[in-house]
Amino acid sequence: MFAVGASTSSADRSAGAIARAWAIKVIIPGQPSVGTRELDAPADAVAFDGAFSYPSDGSIVSASSVTTSVTATSGTQASAGATSQVTTLSLFKGDIVAAAVTGETHTSAGAASASGDIGVTGFSDLVVLGQPVTPTANQQIPLADWGYAIALEQKSQRLDKPTPGQHNVVTALDVFLTADHGGLPAQSEIQIGYAEANAQASVAAPLPQAPSLPTTTGAKPKEPRSNGLPPLLSRPQTITPKLSPQGYVFPVYGISSYSDTYGALRGDVSGGWHHGDDIFAPLGAPLLAIAHGTVFSVGWNRVGGWRLWLRDDKGWEYYYAHLSAYTPLAVNGAVVNAGDVLGFVGNTGDAQGTPYHLHFEVHPVGLLGLGYDGAVDPTKYLDSWKHVQDVRFETVAGWTPANVAVAPKAGAILLQSSDISTATGLDPQSLQRAMEPTTQEGEGGLLLPQAQPPASKPVIGAGG
Repeated sequence: MFAVGASTSSADRSAGAIARAWAIKVIIPGQPSVGTRELDAPADAVAFDGAFSYPSDGSIVSASSVTTSVTATSGTQASAGATSQVTTLSLFKGDIVAAAVTGETHTSAGAASASGDIGVTGFSDLVVLGQPVTPTANQQIPLADWGYAIALEQKSQRLDKPTPGQHNVVTALDVFLTADHGGLPAQSEIQIGYAEANAQASVAAPLPQAPSLPTTTGAKPKEPRSNGLPPLLSRPQTITPKLSPQGYVFPVYGISSYSDTYGALRGDVSGGWHHGDDIFAPLGAPLLAIAHGTVFSVGWNRVGGWRLWLRDDKGWEYYYAHLSAYTPLAVNGAVVNAGDVLGFVGNTGDAQGTPYHLHFEVHPVGLLGLGYDGAVDPTKYLDSWKHVQDVRFETVAGWTPANVAVAPKAGAILLQSSDISTATGLDPQSLQRAMEPTTQEGEGGLLLPQAQPPASKPVIGAGG
């Protein structure tokens, strides 16, 4: 059995790509449903909500925070994704509790095939009627004599005509009442962590026919311009709004390289041009929050692969794409500091097979109304932002009190050398001779080798 709400309000599957999500919904027979905000996309959207209680005392549903996000891209390569998250959930004053609940699903479709997944749908510390539960997909859990719950509820449908498509629906927890309980009548339903994604590829447009030249006499007609390049569907921005470099750090930790490729032709992205710069670095290089701000739209995108967005305190937004993995800080609604590690360099999405890199974009707050095409050239910002890297201990020795001691540079320090090869353990004199100080001593009775030159690649926390 699947969610009543899902069957009555599923996305219109005739559309190229649609996503839908809500974190909590209470469905009562004969009454309007109540719950957290519902998000629908054919465009990216995210909502960060605080605590939710129903009724006001939270006796039926109580959550400390909820987050929902959706994304959808239509076309001959369509994709959609939806995520809903609830933290610190309690139903019916503790009959069902969980530290966190997540519903997530993604779909993608092209001319030849379609696919989908359920992302990280699941629970942290789910307890039902006092018993810890680690559920499996579509597991039905009895609730005494008043109902039952379905955990990790999911269904999918493959579409073959007229083009390949995939439709996925997940509900992390779906509670059905068969009798009155806790203030709700029988036949009521509570949905937690609902996410729905539908992607169906559009029919490719026929190739345009070359125009036939007129046969009339007179001046030679102008031939259509053709340089073999696809036309730009929109134009790169020519302005670079001022942004103070103070409080910002470079998005890639350690050694990296980049050049100004903003505005270069790209046939597989919106508008047909490169909306940012590619920062090349080794696989797994840490990716840093460039400023204090809020993380959103974390998840999979057909072009960007594993990606995320960051909104700083001034309202500017920054796009990170092609990640190989995330850190625990990369969750929708997380507030992070400049320099926090959000993920790691990779080549997912349409970058598969290319050198590992971060695709990075800057979207000023004053241009957000232009949508994705409000991105500006990030090169000047990248040039000005501080690079975070490893440092040797001696470069930060200024914090130590003055005139305390003069220590050698970091490296191996031999405190004492004793040859005990002649010590038999039977002759006390031989052991005494072996433990005598060596004749080649450094200052203070210690044998100190010369400091070694700095290592070419310092190691975090090693200093040499």
